Amino acid sequence: MAPCVAISFPAVSPRIDALHPAAANGIACPPGGRAYHPAMLLAVDVGNTNVTIGLLRNGVLVATRRATTPSRATADELEVLLDAMLRLDDVAFADVGSIACASVVPSLTASLERVAERRERPLVIASAGTVPIAIRVERPEQVGADRLVNALAAQRLYGTPAVVVDFGTATTLDCVAADGAYVGGAIAPGLELGLEALAARTAKLPVIELRAPDRAIGRDTVSAMQAGTVLGYQALAAGLLARVRGELADAARIRPDAVRAILTGGLAHAPWVRALDGIDAVDPDITLKGLAILHAEVTGGQPLRMELT
Repeated sequence: MAPCVAISFPAVSPRIDALHPAAANGIACPPGGRAYHPAMLLAVDVGNTNVTIGLLRNGVLVATRRATTPSRATADELEVLLDAMLRLDDVAFADVGSIACASVVPSLTASLERVAERRERPLVIASAGTVPIAIRVERPEQVGADRLVNALAAQRLYGTPAVVVDFGTATTLDCVAADGAYVGGAIAPGLELGLEALAARTAKLPVIELRAPDRAIGRDTVSAMQAGTVLGYQALAAGLLARVRGELADAARIRPDAVRAILTGGLAHAPWVRALDGIDAVDPDITLKGLAILHAEVTGGQPLRMELT
């Protein structure tokens, strides 16, 4: 069984972006005065490509589901989608006590706020003002909520300094300094996004399977594209990782291999991704875990025991 870590949550009082700012503790309080229920948390990660949800019972991630992001969904449509995803695991929306969200799609953030208000559920929204870590970049408000949540989870679960490599719509590297502060990172177009653009902007190049070829010199179109995309992306990720690791190590006056590297995102389990050198952990659910940590800290919840993967 994977090791567990007990996380102690210090008292913090960051600003909460919530539905009812007048609430005494800054948390979105439902109109009907429904009691806070920490035992059943719905974590919602709204990305440009997918909406991923996690259901946590007493801090334990018990189910995850993923659907294509309905970027223009109304509150009604989003509520139907979330309820349907929950029911895949025999859970109803009525069973959910609280919601935590990291979103990079503002229209869906607003829709989720309306859903939470109608359902009378407390809602915590991740942002530069709510994630309880120092953010040492020039414009904190422009950093994606998922990147800040990943940094929080990396700090609490894996230690610092650390870098989270997220293979999603974009490939992002998010860096956490030795003192736990988020200090920035790197953003590159995602592999699947690049392939879609390649197929759309050329007349004869097909959509291909994402598989690492045996050779860098392709003998046909498909193997040449696999070499350029998969092997090329391996080199891109490895090169960026080595450089940011080196910079974090220099700042902390430690060896680069002492900087923790965690892989996440939709492609994190691909064999060619796992072949990257120097990876300490593969955690596809780090954003959902980070949302649980965020929720517990800003609401004063009990310490969590979370399983490391």
